[in-house]
Amino acid sequence: MPANKLSDESHFGTLTKRWSAYLESRSIDHFAEFTMHLNNLGSYFGELRLPGLTRLCEGLENAAVAKLDATHPLPDKDVAALQRQIDTLEGALASVGRPEGKGIQQGLARRKTDPSDRIDHWIAPRGVCIFTAPGSEEISENISRQLSFIGFDVFQSDWTTPDEPEGRTNLAVIFLPPTTGLTDVELDFISAMRERFRVSQLFYVGGAQDMSAMISLMRNGIDVTFPEGEPLSSLIMQVIDLVEDSEKPNYRVLVVEDSKVASAAIQRTLREHGVDTLAVTDPAKLLAEINGFNPDLVLMDMQMPQFDGVEATRVLRQIREHKSLPIVYLSAEMDIGKQMDALRLGGDQFLTKPFNPIVLSAVVKTKIERYRTMLRSTQTDGLTGLLNHTAAKSQLDKLFTNRGDLTDLAVVMVDIDNFKAINDVHGHPVGDLVIRGLAWLLKGKLRANDLIGRYGGEEFIIALPGASPQRAFEVIEDIRAAFATLPHLADDSTIYATFSAGIASLPGYSDATSLTRAADKALLEAKRNGRNRVVAATV
Repeated sequence: MPANKLSDESHFGTLTKRWSAYLESRSIDHFAEFTMHLNNLGSYFGELRLPGLTRLCEGLENAAVAKLDATHPLPDKDVAALQRQIDTLEGALASVGRPEGKGIQQGLARRKTDPSDRIDHWIAPRGVCIFTAPGSEEISENISRQLSFIGFDVFQSDWTTPDEPEGRTNLAVIFLPPTTGLTDVELDFISAMRERFRVSQLFYVGGAQDMSAMISLMRNGIDVTFPEGEPLSSLIMQVIDLVEDSEKPNYRVLVVEDSKVASAAIQRTLREHGVDTLAVTDPAKLLAEINGFNPDLVLMDMQMPQFDGVEATRVLRQIREHKSLPIVYLSAEMDIGKQMDALRLGGDQFLTKPFNPIVLSAVVKTKIERYRTMLRSTQTDGLTGLLNHTAAKSQLDKLFTNRGDLTDLAVVMVDIDNFKAINDVHGHPVGDLVIRGLAWLLKGKLRANDLIGRYGGEEFIIALPGASPQRAFEVIEDIRAAFATLPHLADDSTIYATFSAGIASLPGYSDATSLTRAADKALLEAKRNGRNRVVAATV
């Protein structure tokens, strides 16, 4: 691959090295290592919100898994078929490695950069392509206007002449279909665009909420279908969410296994897939270890001294913090009745020993991702998609406590000016639109690792780790100026709104509560001084 693409030290470089090792040795051990890394690579692309690459990687992984139990060395025709899929994946990778798109390599570099160096770094690409059928021009303009205002580079085209400029890398591709429905020609067009935009998320807006229709769209390459009647705000929020750099912490698995040999094998398998683990070989210490490690999932051996895995699970389920924590049993137990009893008494899944390492990692990652999704749904505000009040305060406390050597941290309190008057004059739906517009702007303008929450009503809280007081002021002032010019549609007219903000920064505050209180006092001062301004607190 060219020098500006993924380097030999990258995830894909590791994959090609393992494939080359298999081609040289043709041993089952090297093929298993190659297959295991495919699972890790697919998860990596998923974290970077690159669905096209994820799909290609999963297809290659499925083909490789199907050959794990075959006789090795594989026949030349099977090797050639796998090689073609690897070449296809490499070609797709090339389309996201351009300097102008910044792509994966810079995305990975950002994830390893100190927060203080990242104030102006954003995930790329931020291109959006909209294919508009006759009759959908107004909707297309509305989507384009909203996305363009918060920083997206939007290109619009019809379904017959997709003359998008060369060199663009789109984060999302949106299809606005004909009002008469899709013909085979239009489905073929979607398939062709799926092939053209391999790494983009493809959205279809206005489809029927019908299983057959939605599956047909999926088979032709659509990732997400928004049924007719779904508010456009849902689409815009999903596109904005794609910008996030997925600064998610590593998966954390607590391995409860009295055998040190088995525990080491499990940990080695999960470590290969980027999962952090902690082993508990003495089940009597389970509660102490789980509270300190805070895992996303527990792998529980069934047969242990003192008490078995089912009894340990029943204890965990009595503790509020662990009632929904995923617990997966690992055991040589083959009796289906006993397995079912174990699941009824609190477990989520049962894997038998000896375990398949690929199946184990896939189960662990799937369970954890669903668990985290469930947690996020309880922590987000329904109108804006931001953190709710409780979650924002909790995460700010953690950010303050775990800041380590981070000397710069700014907390911002934001309040929309004269919001009651907006509701009284234009109605609550317009007020909701203004709140959502500010939320979109904040998500579009701020970094993925910044904390953004809806504190209550028209008030927001923001935390900027690694931002000096001066830089924090400049960032919020830029957003304030942008929001003042953001149009909000109210019936047949357009209205504008402003906000006031107060900022408090380290050092000088002993905890997150005092930092927030200082930012709130600065906000009150901004209100008293005429609104539509940013005020920094003085210690």
